[in-house]
Amino acid sequence: MVNGGVSFWLAQLGSTAPREPLAGSTSVDVCIVGAGLTGLWTAYYLKRAEPSLSIAIVEQRFAGFGASGRNGGWLSATVAGSLDRYAARRGVDAARSLQRAMVDGVDEVIRVARQEGIDADIIKGGVLRIARTSSQLHRLRVTGESADRWGDAQVNLSADETRERVNVAGVVGATFSANGARLQPAKLVRALAHVVERSGVSIYESTRVSEIRPREVMTGTGVVTAPIVIRATEGFTASLPGLRRRWLPMNSSMIVTAPLDATTWDEIGWGNYETLGDTAHAFMYAQRTADGRIAIGGRGVPYRYGSRVDRNGETSPMTVTQLRRALTDLFPGLSDVPVHHAWSGVLGVPRDWCATVEFDPTTGLGAAGGYAGHGVTATNLAGRTLRDLIVGDDTPLTHLPWVNWRTRPWEPEPWRWLGVRSLYLAYRAADRTEASGRSTTSHLARAADFISGR
Repeated sequence: MVNGGVSFWLAQLGSTAPREPLAGSTSVDVCIVGAGLTGLWTAYYLKRAEPSLSIAIVEQRFAGFGASGRNGGWLSATVAGSLDRYAARRGVDAARSLQRAMVDGVDEVIRVARQEGIDADIIKGGVLRIARTSSQLHRLRVTGESADRWGDAQVNLSADETRERVNVAGVVGATFSANGARLQPAKLVRALAHVVERSGVSIYESTRVSEIRPREVMTGTGVVTAPIVIRATEGFTASLPGLRRRWLPMNSSMIVTAPLDATTWDEIGWGNYETLGDTAHAFMYAQRTADGRIAIGGRGVPYRYGSRVDRNGETSPMTVTQLRRALTDLFPGLSDVPVHHAWSGVLGVPRDWCATVEFDPTTGLGAAGGYAGHGVTATNLAGRTLRDLIVGDDTPLTHLPWVNWRTRPWEPEPWRWLGVRSLYLAYRAADRTEASGRSTTSHLARAADFISGR
């Protein structure tokens, strides 16, 4: 088994020649810090809106090194944040607009991929969320009704109807949304980087940013001067001065199996390639890959003291064992199937779990992120929203409730580490309690949700 090496998705593509780092100071119209999907989509849409703009992207490692090249490959309409929370502050209509924009965002990514000739193994098979206990089913029905009201249409499925789609052991019901697709994330981010380069955007890799100031980006090899500076650093934001408590770098881990044979797939089904998730508190997410594997992920060690991040994707043996157990709980027939690759990555989590897109025309500073694990579609919507904010267009996107959203910072250490560690243990304990037959959500989980701000 390969452990680390960033991700299976990137390893599947093989290595490419690295791009040159920044060599000396330069001036551009727009400087974007971070060559993940947020930064790349922002550059893509800005160039289409204003082809004459000079744009530079500076990246500490390489395009797609972070969550953009490591995620579960879910192109879903799930909003990166609480619609109820957005509605309470910005209004119900604004929250509904955000949900509609996310639904449209799924098709927008597919449209651009088709238009630009990007082959990212995209299949719009929808999103299947399963329940395997009575309490999970109760929670699933409540959240499904809520999503349906906001505009992400859900269909309730019985246990038999669920097994006709994916033969999951012990399933008691599910919800299905057509607003979702499976993809290979590294293929998307790598191809998108080539597309924006061809449009005239400069991407400087192996260029560490030490500080972001109004109209200046400081690096070890030079200063990029630009009237507009966009921070698109997501899970690595805490490494920048003054931002250590802005977003929590939450760790998520994945494994992928060896390819399964045709007989095994006949038993499992999964012929529509839905993305698969559950409603456990220590949740899982999975997909059937284009080459016949199962990739499954969940929380490993959720947070490292002092907002440290694991940069090479290596995953602890305990986490690999937990994910392996989750796989065989769902599909007992896979007990002898080897794990081919394991990896981890970080995502940015705001204190209230609500993503933001922000831009201040007086300073020229902007940012987007805090997707809390729902970023593949959200990055595209964020890029389009930043485009409109930067060029000064008054559009429906600039009135979405996540624009210039503010939340309080995370607690200082050691309370941050102690709190996240305690919440993680509480959610695990809640899952054990609910597995014993409880019909509604555990009080322990409700208390953890309240404390965590979810």
